[in-house]
Amino acid sequence: MALPLGLIVAVLVVDILAPPDVHLGPVLVAAPAVTAALGGWRLVVAVGVVATAAQLAIGVTRRGWLTLNHEMQILALALVTVVIAVFVSSRERQQREMTQIRTVSEAVQRVLLRPLPARLGPLRVASLYLAAEEEAQVGGDLFAAARVGGRTRAIIGDVRGKGLSSVSDAALLLGAFREAAYQHDELSSLAGYLEHSVSRDLHELIGTDGGGEEDFITAALVELPDGEDVVRLVNCGHPPPLLLRGGSVTPLLTKVQEAPLGLGEFVSSAYRADTFPLEENDLLLLYTDGVIEARNEAGAFYPLAERLTRWVGEDPDALVRRLKGDLLAHSGGSLGDDAAVVALQRTAEPTDPP
Repeated sequence: MALPLGLIVAVLVVDILAPPDVHLGPVLVAAPAVTAALGGWRLVVAVGVVATAAQLAIGVTRRGWLTLNHEMQILALALVTVVIAVFVSSRERQQREMTQIRTVSEAVQRVLLRPLPARLGPLRVASLYLAAEEEAQVGGDLFAAARVGGRTRAIIGDVRGKGLSSVSDAALLLGAFREAAYQHDELSSLAGYLEHSVSRDLHELIGTDGGGEEDFITAALVELPDGEDVVRLVNCGHPPPLLLRGGSVTPLLTKVQEAPLGLGEFVSSAYRADTFPLEENDLLLLYTDGVIEARNEAGAFYPLAERLTRWVGEDPDALVRRLKGDLLAHSGGSLGDDAAVVALQRTAEPTDPP
């Protein structure tokens, strides 16, 4: 506040002491304008009143009375103050609305994308979600994990489209996974159930709000048993998980790439799980195409596998932090699509506590 008040005092003193043909009073309009960047509309009005009083003091001190010119200057200053106060009030209302939107978005994220624990049995876990929609906290990408009888099951998926319009489809799949993960012994049968559930729910959307007709969800389902150094994978049209071991990064390519979830009526599938080695200290990275399709200013895609070779040996938390910073630097601070990452590392530490 030293700036607008100091400006008022300086103009008042200089204008009173200046020669008769020098008039600095009109400069006082800058005081409420500057205040608009510092506080609310009440503060703008208060500074405007002080500036108007200074203009009045200048007229009375220099002339002994108010001339028509001074009266017009006072009127103009009052009008400008009112206009600025109205705009500041509108800005404050918009800021309150944006705060409410952020609050609701964060609540949706906590319900839809529950934070993954740092440890699931013998696995260290870290996750990351970056929404493409500005001001959004959640979009069409999804992930979840569950401990089921001495094994960990996880899913990562990507709904067709992006942003808040795809949140409902993501919620459908997450709800189905969190319930069915405990009811199916085989990963393949779990994938089949999720396909049936998603197809049914998307079909119901066609008859309600017109959505769902062209919707589908790519997904990767993994299962990591505690007593075996393996990972089982069912890939439904999703980018292949990456295995970080030693100094190498290897994509886990299934023998059959299943169709995305929600397309069961068009493509039949038996859903078989492929098995890959996953030894102690190996790290498995699940991700969505928002990561590998992020572009830089030259239009080049983000080289995920190449970047990961620099961070082999990092724990999941450190790797995810490095990946986030490098991905945002590559894309100039914003993404063209939602992006999600889940890192799972097998350790020799005890499994679930008694």
